[in-house]
Amino acid sequence: MSLEQIRAFLKATDEVEFEAAERSEVYAWISRTLCEQEYWKHSKQVKGLVRQYVQKMTGLSRAQVTRLIAAYLKTGSVQQRPYRRHRFAQRYISADIGLLVEVDEAHETLSGPATQQILKREFARYGDKRFQRLAGISVAHIYNLRKSRSYREKRLRYEKTRPVQVAIGERRRPEPNGQPGYLRVDTVHQGDLDGIKGVYHINAVDEVTQWQIVGATAQISEQWLIPVLEAMLEQFPFCIRGFHSDNGSEFINHTVAALLNKLLAEQTKSRPRHSNDNGLVESKNAAVIRKHIGYGYIAARHASALMAFYREHLNPYVNFHRPCGVPEITTDHKGKQRRVYRRYATPWELLQQTPQFTRSLKSGIKTRRTGAASQTA
Repeated sequence: MSLEQIRAFLKATDEVEFEAAERSEVYAWISRTLCEQEYWKHSKQVKGLVRQYVQKMTGLSRAQVTRLIAAYLKTGSVQQRPYRRHRFAQRYISADIGLLVEVDEAHETLSGPATQQILKREFARYGDKRFQRLAGISVAHIYNLRKSRSYREKRLRYEKTRPVQVAIGERRRPEPNGQPGYLRVDTVHQGDLDGIKGVYHINAVDEVTQWQIVGATAQISEQWLIPVLEAMLEQFPFCIRGFHSDNGSEFINHTVAALLNKLLAEQTKSRPRHSNDNGLVESKNAAVIRKHIGYGYIAARHASALMAFYREHLNPYVNFHRPCGVPEITTDHKGKQRRVYRRYATPWELLQQTPQFTRSLKSGIKTRRTGAASQTA
């Protein structure tokens, strides 16, 4: 196009806007147009006309067109510059990371401040010029270098498995203060056969009255255990105030915690080096479950039948007709405490002897007397 045609084109397209499609094509078109118009030899007025034409056709800003024309006058073409991400200058090279690896291996990976002092002393006191750059390193950057890929490639570090801290339940012994409703819970496994797990018994015993409810489940998982626990807790005639177990994951989990929270019952778990924290229910495991069920293998598919047997026969027998020893704690002249069993009574008789017996019962539960024994309905 001649200069007159360019001037007429700009006048005719005053209200029309163009937009560039691809940057590479736009830059090639600008280079070709400036070359055809021989931009470098024209006067300032003609250059302004060509500049307006390039700006109109590409849709670029005036400042961008000015930069592209300047690049053309300098190099003879308009080239697309590759993207170069800004990067800070690397202060610590691979050799410095290797020195840090040597120091950590020699001192078994000390803390950041201690390692910083070692690096400073190597250069300032002992004059090792290899540590000149590392002598001024910050504590935070020591940890950054330890996380780098080159550091991890040069050094492998093995750590022992750390115990997982579960913030469910409190590590302490329950304090019932003579009130029923503080349960001790444990599981009893009925053995394996050819690698197939047998049924699991769930044993729950009240600490004060020794009221015992036994259940059965096919598997120790949330899907199987929660319905069994709910059915067992419903069989207790009094309100549940506490739930104590060992540290097994079958009871120390969020699902059981939510169930107990709904019942407004506190959850506690056994303490380390206190083997007697859950001794009551463990003694009942042997005296009741193992004595009546035995040690032989029972398939998991019989869990529902066992659950019905416990509800209809074993649990009523244990609580209304089976006397259990009532411990009396005696202290000798040396301060040693012993448990003496002079009195035997059924859990139902012990429940009647608790303070505020009727108030501790669940709402809707009544008592009736049949012959010489009292029962709950």
